[in-house]
Amino acid sequence: RAGLARTFAAAILSLSAAAAGTEMEKKNVDGKWETADGTPTYHIAEDGTVDWYTYSGFRRYHSECHVCHGPDGEGSTYAPGLINSLKTMSYDDFLVIVAAGREVMRADKQSVMPALGDNANVMCYIDDIYVYLKARADGVLPRGRPAKRADKPDTARENEKRCFGDN
Repeated sequence: RAGLARTFAAAILSLSAAAAGTEMEKKNVDGKWETADGTPTYHIAEDGTVDWYTYSGFRRYHSECHVCHGPDGEGSTYAPGLINSLKTMSYDDFLVIVAAGREVMRADKQSVMPALGDNANVMCYIDDIYVYLKARADGVLPRGRPAKRADKPDTARENEKRCFGDN
């Protein structure tokens, strides 16, 4: 797990600041979509088929995050709605908050987001979770399980095995 944290830290240091914008140019790299600056993003075909990583993000979010943040990123009385947060939050900020956690202490509010940087079930799929929530935040993905999805790319299988140390 220490290796996972070091890999994550190196990735954070190498990321450039993500530019906020509307529709960005996207490219497909081995089944994974990204913006021109390398930020992971979603792809939804005209027939509603989501890319594998967006679908995986739905699954991983509902496995690890929805208990606090509510179904479909809508929020709860316990934790904020992440689809609202991702309307303005950069990819880099998302990664840092998930990995390192965050504590908000005010007179009217106290909340703690635990650090999940050592949780492989989160960090091995952090990009997937991000693209799912970003699609929800951008209003292009409705609530619920996506009806259609692309097949899982071989690179996703390889990265999963590598992240969990199964090679």
